[in-house]
Amino acid sequence: MTIVLLDAQTLGDDLDLTSLETFGTLTRYDTTSKDKTLERIVNADIVITNKVVIDANILSQTKNLKLICIAATGMNNVDLEAAKFHQIEVKNVAGYSTKSVVQHTFSMALYLLEKMAYYDAVVKNNHWSESGLFTDVSHPFYEISGKRWGIIGFGNIGQNVAQIATAFGAEISYHSTSGENLHHAYPHQSLEFILKDCDIISIHAPLNDKTYDLINEINLPYLKEGAILLNLGRGGIINETDLAFELDKREIYAGLDVLEVEPITLNNRLNEVKHKERLLITPHIAWTSIEARKKLLEGIVKNIETFLQKS
Repeated sequence: MTIVLLDAQTLGDDLDLTSLETFGTLTRYDTTSKDKTLERIVNADIVITNKVVIDANILSQTKNLKLICIAATGMNNVDLEAAKFHQIEVKNVAGYSTKSVVQHTFSMALYLLEKMAYYDAVVKNNHWSESGLFTDVSHPFYEISGKRWGIIGFGNIGQNVAQIATAFGAEISYHSTSGENLHHAYPHQSLEFILKDCDIISIHAPLNDKTYDLINEINLPYLKEGAILLNLGRGGIINETDLAFELDKREIYAGLDVLEVEPITLNNRLNEVKHKERLLITPHIAWTSIEARKKLLEGIVKNIETFLQKS
């Protein structure tokens, strides 16, 4: 078997990929640009891609291709209809990063809730040393306990966030973006209710026609003063320009691990937010704990094994 890995760099240099070599000859590329994709996979039997797009035009020219392994849960980078037409199997890996994403959700929430940007700076710039006080209570913070935590998107990740937030003492409600995921112990509420009522709101929804631009200039003003809005779902769910303007208008906080265009562009309005301590952006890393990436690789290996057993 000829196996091609198109974007190995997204998996990390610390991941041992030798398990893939047991299936055949492995060719790995750190990254692959759009104009290089076809030439790199034209003779491949198995292709592994995280985010490199494989469209209908490319699929029509890959005569040996039998299996595409997506090194992620989302499958929107592969034309699934074209793959089916050409009898190319496409497999993703689900559930590998749940614990990692949940942990990152709370990392972001606590960083913003406890004003960590300020308190880290006040020590490192010597203001604390110069104050003569043993403490600094100039930027008060709150406890999660007793707060209302709203969750938008209540799949496996959202449900895990609910359990941990409950352990912190938060009061949970959720909004199903599909309108179908309604049978849970926690109360289901409208999007408007979640935005108006909750102190902390975390998004764990997929990007689709129902969720694109879901949070925008119309409903961002619903947020309470001091509210924290977190997006660990997909970029595009929050209108970033609208969010930037709202952050400049009043004291709200936002933590984003995903953006509509990644990496962030220099002209993204979020780069110009006046109170930068109210905005935390991480470079799409919620899924990337070492444990999660190892599970992802195990899932890819399992998908290849299963496919070869059927062949």
